[in-house]
Amino acid sequence: MNTNSNGYTIGYASVMVIIVAFLLAFVASSLKERQDNNVKLDKMKQILSSLNISADELKDAESAYAKYVTADQILNLNGAVVSSNGGFDIESKKIDDQLPLYVCNVNGETKYVAPLYGAGLWGPIWGYISFNADKKTVYGTYFSHEGETPGLGAEITTEKFQSSFEGKQLQEGGDVKISVVKNGKVSNDAYEVDGISGGTITSKGVDAMLHACLSKYAKFFNE
Repeated sequence: MNTNSNGYTIGYASVMVIIVAFLLAFVASSLKERQDNNVKLDKMKQILSSLNISADELKDAESAYAKYVTADQILNLNGAVVSSNGGFDIESKKIDDQLPLYVCNVNGETKYVAPLYGAGLWGPIWGYISFNADKKTVYGTYFSHEGETPGLGAEITTEKFQSSFEGKQLQEGGDVKISVVKNGKVSNDAYEVDGISGGTITSKGVDAMLHACLSKYAKFFNE
């Protein structure tokens, strides 16, 4: 066999490509279940974080989720429950007329959690917002992002920013009123949260995300 021929080189390269492709497919298939489970656990942690669950409890997210989340309902735009479970399987970015709602029990009190999805400066932003049984006041929030600037827009992930939403009023007269305003420009402390200094566009993205997503739950809030 002439190992210096073009035919040998092309044949050898083709065989190697096939072998590598097979190995990659095998590895991807082998790891898929673990990857899917990690995604599931991460989503649980995010939901629980919006309920201000401690970091220690989040280490076992599955147990904590079972402890605090009593139902993952699906609502329609009229605020009616169309399914008592299945909300967890709906991706936040694909929410349209089926609205996930997590019913939770924290220290004997009912809390609700709704997902959020929007756009920041450099890419997607998302999160969860929890509110009290009165459906009027915020209990906690969780925000994350794909590529916001460290020290600026990425500050939406900090405890300082997220905790500033606690106790804020969600809506008034059927309209979503909770807002993120320019840093230092809060005029109504009942509804408004200070934006991030130097992260104006990301702050506006969080504000738009809150209004766009929560407005879909307006009829549920006003039941």
